[in-house]
Amino acid sequence: MARTSLGELGSVELLARLAEAKVELFNLRFQLATGQLTNYKRIGQLRREVARLNGALRDAEITAAEALALGGK
Repeated sequence: MARTSLGELGSVELLARLAEAKVELFNLRFQLATGQLTNYKRIGQLRREVARLNGALRDAEITAAEALALGGK
């Protein structure tokens, strides 16, 4: 899978990736609780990915708000 900069993705793609990451994180936490988890490192990786995606979404939100404010003047 080719790595893409989060800044290059649109809001729809970011939201889709965020939803996928949250579902995978939920499943890993469930496996951890039931003693079936084999890759403990993946939980930390997904937590950081969720944080990055939330940050990228917030950046896009701020950029859109600034553009709207400048366009309204």
